[in-house]
Amino acid sequence: MHCARTVPANTDGHYRNHCPYCLWSLHVDEKPGDRASTCRQAMQPIRLVEKSGKGWQVVHRCTACGHRQPNRLVRDGDSPDDLDLVLSLPWL
Repeated sequence: MHCARTVPANTDGHYRNHCPYCLWSLHVDEKPGDRASTCRQAMQPIRLVEKSGKGWQVVHRCTACGHRQPNRLVRDGDSPDDLDLVLSLPWL
């Protein structure tokens, strides 16, 4: 939605919920994986956090309603997240 590139399927065994090229996402979940949100607007990557057991996560903020959601990075597989872009985000 943000950069208009095709988001490839993740091949590292985890679910991908954001673009590996621009890190933007869509507000489709209220709780991870539930697809219960009716908002469906763009979510901007705003910061980087490290969570015990989950590693680095990008925190997204919905541009419409402000909902915030951390999302695990994709670091392996055929199309990992752009590490330079990830490291350009502020740390929390």
